[in-house]
Amino acid sequence: MGVLSRMTNLIKVKVNSLLGAAEDPREMLDYSYEKQLQMLQDVKRGIVEVTTSKRRLELQKNKIEESTERLGEQARQAMSHGREDLARQALERRGSLQQQADNLDQQIATLEQDQAKLEQSEQRLRTKLESFRSRKETIKAQYSAAEAQVRIGEAVGGISEEMADIGMAIDRAEEKTQGMQARAGAIDELIESGTLEDFTQSSRDPIERELGEISMRESVDAELEAMRSELGQGDQKKQLGEGNNG
Repeated sequence: MGVLSRMTNLIKVKVNSLLGAAEDPREMLDYSYEKQLQMLQDVKRGIVEVTTSKRRLELQKNKIEESTERLGEQARQAMSHGREDLARQALERRGSLQQQADNLDQQIATLEQDQAKLEQSEQRLRTKLESFRSRKETIKAQYSAAEAQVRIGEAVGGISEEMADIGMAIDRAEEKTQGMQARAGAIDELIESGTLEDFTQSSRDPIERELGEISMRESVDAELEAMRSELGQGDQKKQLGEGNNG
């Protein structure tokens, strides 16, 4: 537990330092999750190592127990043949091996306690890791949503500024259009009143212009003929009046 506590404190220190310097909290959360996941893997490896060591000691103990049983049988055989000296040696060796077996039992019991503690630590760490992963994804999603809202707000702000500029341009265009329309109306009024000559009429078709000139000459000739007729009648009346007086 002491190692696990130190590793946890180390992660907290690293996370705090990253939290102060990180530009994107999502990267910090992913980093913290990877560290906790690595710590979980370390605990699992510790469990495997402890289990392996315990199994190795159990195998060694089984061999010692087999040796003690064999030495016991050898001691009985030696006594049956009147070899008390050999029986004593066998029993002394069996006693030494039994002490080794007792020591192995203590070591195995210690490893079993360590294994149980590591398995409990693994379970707690796994639970915390799952909870952290869920919170991490939630926070990342919330941050991404907030980031998107900020970007949209900034984009809308930029569009608002552009629309304001466009609105001013439209206002200026409308003012110029209204001014041009007013000027065109004034010119139309001057042309209708005769103040300005409409030079667009001079752009008539040549045939129409020539026919117009012919019509104008015929009209002039007709007026002249009428004037001659009137003048001729007036002279005749004048001559008749003078004749009567004579």
